[in-house]
Amino acid sequence: MSETLRLNEGGRIDRTLPLNFEFNDKAYTGYQGDTLASALLANNVKLISRSFKYHRPRGIFTAGSEEPNALVQLETGPHTVPNCPATTVELYDGLVAHSQNCWPSVEHDVGAINNALSRLFPAGFYYKTFMWPKALWMKYEEVIRHSAGLGKSPQEADPNAYDHQHVYCDVLVVGGGAAGLSAALAAAQGGAQVILVDEQADWGGALAGETQTIDQQPTMVWVENTLNILRENKRVRLLVRTTVTGYYDHNFLIANQRVSNHLGPTAAAGVPRERLWKIRAKKVVLTTGAIERPLVFADNDRPGVMLANAVRCYLNRYGVLPGRNIAITTNNDSAYTLAAEATAAGATVTVLDTRIEIPEKCEQLAKQQGFVIKVNRVIAGVRYRKGITGVQIAKLNSDGLAIVGKLEDLPADLVAVSGGWSPTLNLYSQAGGKLAYDETRHYFLPK
Repeated sequence: MSETLRLNEGGRIDRTLPLNFEFNDKAYTGYQGDTLASALLANNVKLISRSFKYHRPRGIFTAGSEEPNALVQLETGPHTVPNCPATTVELYDGLVAHSQNCWPSVEHDVGAINNALSRLFPAGFYYKTFMWPKALWMKYEEVIRHSAGLGKSPQEADPNAYDHQHVYCDVLVVGGGAAGLSAALAAAQGGAQVILVDEQADWGGALAGETQTIDQQPTMVWVENTLNILRENKRVRLLVRTTVTGYYDHNFLIANQRVSNHLGPTAAAGVPRERLWKIRAKKVVLTTGAIERPLVFADNDRPGVMLANAVRCYLNRYGVLPGRNIAITTNNDSAYTLAAEATAAGATVTVLDTRIEIPEKCEQLAKQQGFVIKVNRVIAGVRYRKGITGVQIAKLNSDGLAIVGKLEDLPADLVAVSGGWSPTLNLYSQAGGKLAYDETRHYFLPK
């Protein structure tokens, strides 16, 4: 199937290496360097799965491991793996994936009737409704579990190999973005034994979707130059595709490395599929970045509603523009970078800013790039029919707490949302770190 949303140039994919894959028994083509999510978006596939309870349509919302919606069943037979975020699955030739929690297909799901009857199915209704007779509870439970939004476990023995390693270091750096690379470099140059880990396939973190510079160098050039210095240092160990999943007492951390998942289930015979790292560190540096917050409005879970920074990532990293008529709703400045980049890529962009006044730099950027800004506006609803067709926008009153006037229709095929940023503090909290809420910036910080 031909791609429709892939740009003719741009991104960090290798267009000389096409990859064939299947999704829901249909054949598609992507490129080396794609994720399953970016390849599906490039092929204009936006409906990926169905929600857990009401079977509402779900699409790709993010570009990373925080993805809540686009969970797929990967591969078949003994190699099948359920609940895989499409945003973290690296594309390889011959990949097979299916939607979850739908029958007979994700487009025509019988379970979607639950959404039409949602008023009859409040939270926990099954525990109150199916109590009598008690002897039938096990039958009830079987039906309830069958309709729940979970993937299917493999029915055959796993033929893959797995291993584990115990390692020690002076400094463990978690996160391979700008801060993590800088921290690892400083520690290594100070003579420390360093382990640097990152969950993504490539180093750089958010820099992979950036178009800015560091030290007067393009971001990824700076990343590669820093990595070359680290690779030459024998006291540095670099672990890519590695997720730190636990932070325990006395700086003992657990990490899972996906050694050969990206090669396909049968392409790495004799190589472990995954490796468990047990790491004891004298010092731990957490550089796990921040996650963009969504904004709340009616039907904000529809396929075609995405985080603004995720849209930037697909545009700059994978050469995919997920929409041609984009409505961006935001309460901060960061989404304006997407507005400028998407306009330059050929999209029609309207920014709906909840603020009454915006910085002059945002207005100047709009004049230079040619996108529209509507201040003091929010999205009140989304028009959806096999994809987003438009949004309803509303004006806020002077204190921003209520809608005034009539709703206005705005055509759109993609909605990008940006509600600000929150630091990723999961590991810090697990280690016992205390948090303090910043009233000015509206997020938690280490206390």
